[in-house]
Amino acid sequence: MKGNFPVEKFRTLETPFYYYDVDVLRKTLNIVKSEAEKYNFHLHYATKANTNPRILSIIREYGLGVDCVSGGEIKAALKAGFSRDKIVFAGVGKADWEINLGLDNDIFCFNAESVEELQVINELAWHKGKIASIALRINPEVNAHTHRHITTGLQENKFGINLSQLEEVLDLLPTLSNLKLIGIHFHIGSQITDLTSFKALCARFNDIQELLFRRHIILKHLNFGGGFGIDYEHPNHNAIPDFKSYFEIFHKHIKLQAGQQVHFEPGRSIVGQCGSLVSKVLYVKEGTSKKFVILDAGFTELIRPVLYSAYHKIENITSDETLETYDVVGPICESSDCFAKARDLNRTKRGDLYAIRSAGAYGEVMASQYNCRKLPEAYFSDLI
Repeated sequence: MKGNFPVEKFRTLETPFYYYDVDVLRKTLNIVKSEAEKYNFHLHYATKANTNPRILSIIREYGLGVDCVSGGEIKAALKAGFSRDKIVFAGVGKADWEINLGLDNDIFCFNAESVEELQVINELAWHKGKIASIALRINPEVNAHTHRHITTGLQENKFGINLSQLEEVLDLLPTLSNLKLIGIHFHIGSQITDLTSFKALCARFNDIQELLFRRHIILKHLNFGGGFGIDYEHPNHNAIPDFKSYFEIFHKHIKLQAGQQVHFEPGRSIVGQCGSLVSKVLYVKEGTSKKFVILDAGFTELIRPVLYSAYHKIENITSDETLETYDVVGPICESSDCFAKARDLNRTKRGDLYAIRSAGAYGEVMASQYNCRKLPEAYFSDLI
């Protein structure tokens, strides 16, 4: 089963380009919001997944906050109209100007990742005569069972405060008079499809909460990050992740105190399936033992296959002929510029259009101009 694309309109557009199905995006937002609201959970869209201005504008319409990991993302969120009191600023390497940007805009919270960062935020807030709200990002040492490059909650990862350091940090905080501890934050990885990892996170949180209780600390805001994965193999059948089961896990397994609020930072799970990278076939090349489809898109437009050995469903949206086996590659002057090997696709000829699916997250936002290539345009289903 192929996706539903306006192929004739596509033929008039310069390739490669990103194509966003607004109906899929809105349906996803409706479902994630309704499932979260069952338990009064708060949502902050992880802007690093996609910062296309229209994508941000549509998400803002649904009342979500944002999770930002750079000053540039904070600026993009403010420009898109997100309320500054719903902006969370995470990231292991916050520069002074980025922290000052957050302070100047009175953002909701800084997710702090080290003793050194806490000290810097405190100093910068003191110079401005402000109190910065912070949450401690804690490494819960939970294995997310995902790719090693996108696991983030283990002791050996660069992110967060290790459990063994938590008591030391709690001892230090009372000496930092321009900080206000309002919560704790976790993020164990990305593209997590094994929901037992989230059960383990809940169990670890309950242990940490007990530790905090022993110190007479009850925090209002509990942020469990994001990381919920999507179905890259079946984007047509499973366009919207199972948010119902995802949120039920946290509702059933975390032990809340009165007044505590639960926050999540979904990114890929909201925007991943609404986007595709559309590319034209430049050549079909006969090798000695294989055939190559050479596209006009490469890892400059979608780096995930190179970076993570990631799978993306690929469709020849202009051919219904019999299947043949191809390596699908791009034009970049690097041997790693390959989207798929030994993939069965409809018989292909020069000029055919390919859709590389599930490119709404970490596609356009990670595009580069390597080889002096031009950044592609983005088109939307309701405006094309």
